[in-house]
Amino acid sequence: MNKKGFCFSWLFYSYLSAGLMLANVAQAQESVLPEAATLSVSQTTDKSLDTASTKAEVTPQKLPTAAHVDLKEVVTEAEEAVPSVTVLPAPSVSLAIDKSVDGPPITLKRKKQKLPTAPNVDLKDVVDESEELVPPENALPKPTVASENDLLPVDSQSLIEEQAVTEEQAPQALIEQQAAIEQQAAIDRQAALVEQAAIAQQAAIEEQAAIEEQAAIEQQTSIEQQTSIEQQTAGGEEQKPDEQVEPKDKPPEGKSKFILGMEVPANTATRLIWTPENKAGGLAERTPVLVVNGKLAGETLCLTGAVHGDELNGIEMIRQIMYQLDADKLTGTVIGIPVVNLMGFRRNSRYLPDRRDLNRYFPGNTRGSSASRIAHSFFTKIILHCDLLIDIHTGSLNRTNLTQLRADLSNQQVVSMAKSFGPIAVLNSRGNPRSLRAAAVRAGIPSVTIEAGEPMRIQRDVVAEGTKAIEKMMATMDMYGRSPRKSSRTAPVYYKSAWVRANQSGIFISDASLGERVVEGEALGTVTDPITNRRSEILSPHRGRILGMALDQVVLPGFAIYHIGIQTPEALLIEEGQLTEENPNEDEPALGLEPIVEGVDNSVPVEVPMHDALDDD
Repeated sequence: MNKKGFCFSWLFYSYLSAGLMLANVAQAQESVLPEAATLSVSQTTDKSLDTASTKAEVTPQKLPTAAHVDLKEVVTEAEEAVPSVTVLPAPSVSLAIDKSVDGPPITLKRKKQKLPTAPNVDLKDVVDESEELVPPENALPKPTVASENDLLPVDSQSLIEEQAVTEEQAPQALIEQQAAIEQQAAIDRQAALVEQAAIAQQAAIEEQAAIEEQAAIEQQTSIEQQTSIEQQTAGGEEQKPDEQVEPKDKPPEGKSKFILGMEVPANTATRLIWTPENKAGGLAERTPVLVVNGKLAGETLCLTGAVHGDELNGIEMIRQIMYQLDADKLTGTVIGIPVVNLMGFRRNSRYLPDRRDLNRYFPGNTRGSSASRIAHSFFTKIILHCDLLIDIHTGSLNRTNLTQLRADLSNQQVVSMAKSFGPIAVLNSRGNPRSLRAAAVRAGIPSVTIEAGEPMRIQRDVVAEGTKAIEKMMATMDMYGRSPRKSSRTAPVYYKSAWVRANQSGIFISDASLGERVVEGEALGTVTDPITNRRSEILSPHRGRILGMALDQVVLPGFAIYHIGIQTPEALLIEEGQLTEENPNEDEPALGLEPIVEGVDNSVPVEVPMHDALDDD
């Protein structure tokens, strides 16, 4: 048989085999599948425990009843028959019946048929001849690829679908929760913005009010200066411009203040608690400590009151000072302790419960008496954190004091501090060596005592005088407020003082008043025996000023009645000259303490006689 005949025979045989096979497939499908059945092909490849599944669906259509030959299959079988072509086994084809059809799925497989071995055939010639004999037909539709889930039972697939729904709902709940959190955060941010806007608005209002107040003050000052100039011109006096305080460099920004184990940041005010180590009955006295730390760095000023528990005026002075300070305008730090002797204050007593005077035990120690231990705790925990100290007192029982300073004028730092209080009487006194003021000076802290009024009372006029003196001191030292103008006026300074005592018992009635200037031999008051009516006068032994005195009361012989400040002749002349030249229209000048006595070296310590306890703070 020639080559061409063999090819035609082989081609006819292949065509017949393919037709029979497709006819069997079509007959099986028509007997089982309905017209709307779905054709699915499942192919699963295992790759190292990873399952790859694909699923595709096509529109169901009726399979053709006639057999058609696909040229690609003919070519493939032809290539298998050629010895030079490597024949690979065709994959198995599985047809799965749609789940909607009752009964088990039917799987049809096409067996590969071997063709007889033939010599090499030119495939091109075979294809050309096949195209002439076999008319082209529409290829069978591509089967859909079903996933593994389609082959599972109905119950398993329902569980898978429920798990998918649960997995879809879980992220949805998380999304809703996250949305709620974000919504609440947005509400909080909005509230914070509203609050911040309100604070900024209030600050702007306060700043505007401060600017208007400052403008009004400047305007009033300008008017007063103009009035003063006109008065001087009318009187034929030469105008002397006021000497202004030289501007100083702006201090650096403030820093945190650490006291009593706490940090007080700059530009803040707070209230701390001092608790002495000494405890009574297991209970410690919790003493309030007020702290205002300014915006700018500077010195630390301490204000102490009620070291004697019955002295009330200092408590009110410190309260007014501390609660009117604005940390934003303060340079440095102010520490206020309104009530140091809290145990005596609660009992309306000058002393501690053991009848000891706390102001006679500074700086104290940790192994002494109760008073000494309390003094040590207060001195080390608070006073040593200060750069300046003002200790406020009043007179002792049934006595009153003129508002005055007690200062050790042999110490130049104390003199510089005393100059800043304005025209307030100054009594040169080192104080008791165990007093708070003397202990602070020895520790290198410039300190003064303000004596003002009487105990067991709050005297509004005395409180106003003391508060004004402290405010002027802070302004002069550029801590707070406007710096006052300099003045040539000096404060009355008394380097000596003496107590005038009663010589008989009886009822004391004073004719002189506190702060009055007296001369030697002047009658100050009387003491009358209520039984015999014998009366004796009390005469002043010195020329000076009454700095303190006893209230009207029953006295015994030797009772201290008048405390007179004694001035030197030179200082007295300066004071009298200032009183004569005093201008009622002039603003009250600041304390000068310029050379108090001409020709005298004020740096030399002045020996001051030690008086009895009444002269001490």
